[in-house]
Amino acid sequence: MTEPLILEPAHPADACVIWLHGLGANRYDFQSVAEYLQQRLPSTRFVLPQAPTQPVTINGGWAMPSWYDIIALTAKRDIDENQLERSSQTVVALIEAQRALGIDPGRIVLAGFSQGGAVVLHSAFLRWRGPLGGVLALSTYAPTFPDQLSLSDDQRACPVLCLHGRDDDVVLPAMGRAAYECLAASGADVTWKDYPMRHEVRPEQIQDIAQWLGKRLG
Repeated sequence: MTEPLILEPAHPADACVIWLHGLGANRYDFQSVAEYLQQRLPSTRFVLPQAPTQPVTINGGWAMPSWYDIIALTAKRDIDENQLERSSQTVVALIEAQRALGIDPGRIVLAGFSQGGAVVLHSAFLRWRGPLGGVLALSTYAPTFPDQLSLSDDQRACPVLCLHGRDDDVVLPAMGRAAYECLAASGADVTWKDYPMRHEVRPEQIQDIAQWLGKRLG
């Protein structure tokens, strides 16, 4: 497995953001964003893992970086849940690795774009039961969420920021809203914000992320 890209901060690390890229991208996809945010957060380490390269059914079976196979573009997506589970185990292992390096899990934020965001939501609310510093869910959805989540006190206390493009035609806004509404109904500390954009990241969104992270890790 390819090692994550790790961006060490200017000051000794006392916080960490683990950021997962989307389908077909790689660990360098959010490097420039992470470097920009790190200027605002000089004691925060950024860990950018790399998805394994494997066939993706909806893309003609071509092998590409993917956290899990997407079998059909149904409303919730027909996916290979075993592959998503393995990716989630990778995320949990990264959290544990940061804790072993002395980072309090309450100062670890999970972030993910699109398919990476689905893994992050699964990891934070279906696998990791302890404290987290927050979750950033960018242009994503939650294909493994049940109708009602059973959250621990730590999970309910974990702040979640869901960001989505109003014109997203890859992950429809309704899919992102469904994840947000499930979290809200389950008592999570979740906020929704959308933007006049498609399946992408915009500068004004990065500014909102910087402000949100600053409040939690600054």
